[in-house]
Amino acid sequence: MPDVDAEERFARVVDELLGEPGVTPPNGGRGFGRSALRVDGRIFAMLALGGFVVKLPQPRVDELVAGGAGSRFDANRGIPMKEWFVADPESSLDWTTLAREALQYVR
Repeated sequence: MPDVDAEERFARVVDELLGEPGVTPPNGGRGFGRSALRVDGRIFAMLALGGFVVKLPQPRVDELVAGGAGSRFDANRGIPMKEWFVADPESSLDWTTLAREALQYVR
């Protein structure tokens, strides 16, 4: 479960991006993607397993992981996903900037 700070930070990202064409807010409910921002129905950023997760090109994920900013997201299945990055809560990465980058990539 995400901590309150993560939820607040994500809420700011959601507020910032809701005005973008095609972007829809998290719909709640159950299952994977319940706390996800989507563009044209496709997930690009979410809170999952306590972390801020974005979909980015594999080379960008590789760069962020190599720089120590976070890790590959594995959806609790033990297999890291090549195009999904989870930001380390201690990193100085700006979540809104990452989400905009993910939005551009998924769009």
